[in-house]
Amino acid sequence: MLSTGLLSRFDVAGLQWSILLCGIAIAVSVLLLLRSERKKAAVGRREMQLFLLGYIIIEICEIFTVGEFPLSSTVRIAFTGIHIGMIIATTWILLLNSIVGYQILDDGTPLSMGLMLISGAVLFIGTGYITLDTGYHWTSQFIPDPNDHYRNYALYVLYQLAPLIFLVAFYVLEAILVLRILGEMRPMVYLTGAALLFAIGQIFNYVVSPYICNGTAGKIDGALFQTLFTLLAVVMVWVFWSSITEDDWPIASQPATYP
Repeated sequence: MLSTGLLSRFDVAGLQWSILLCGIAIAVSVLLLLRSERKKAAVGRREMQLFLLGYIIIEICEIFTVGEFPLSSTVRIAFTGIHIGMIIATTWILLLNSIVGYQILDDGTPLSMGLMLISGAVLFIGTGYITLDTGYHWTSQFIPDPNDHYRNYALYVLYQLAPLIFLVAFYVLEAILVLRILGEMRPMVYLTGAALLFAIGQIFNYVVSPYICNGTAGKIDGALFQTLFTLLAVVMVWVFWSSITEDDWPIASQPATYP
């Protein structure tokens, strides 16, 4: 049972909507995982499943960080460290998924999966440590300076800048693959749709959020819509991947070369 004091620290409506959306995102991701398993001949099947697993972990963490779930500050900091660490690791894995399509390494092999897991783990551990050090003050290295508007440049680069770079690189590499190597346009509709949906989610989170929060007396904010549009973007990424790994995809009459 939650104490009355603890109940007063969170909004029930916000909690319900946050948990509902995160639950839907997790369920949809599990469904996409199972659908991916059925595409036995699809290039990058295991790598895409790894990306979806990362996204599921992110959504589990969002229940306790972005959502209004009542937690002690100590526990919330721990979930925040996992959350931010998984964001950068998962966007990195998504970037590597775009490289898999070029078949530089055989997809689904221990080497391909191992490189993804090890590099993703390095980013997760490094980012997670910086986040936890910032929150728990293990050292004075990452404590935000009140004289500098409490800016934390390390977390800014890892949480805001690096994932954005990974996502832009993913889009560019996939666009080159689709347009120059496969010579098709239809998958670009899905890829561009994913980019637009993700961008809309960020606009809700960083621009529209104050207006939503004020208009609903603090019951919900832009993060709720960010979760929704990010889920839609992930679905579109999966649809894009599925569209370029169909078994009946037309084969070019001339050997394809890398740009």
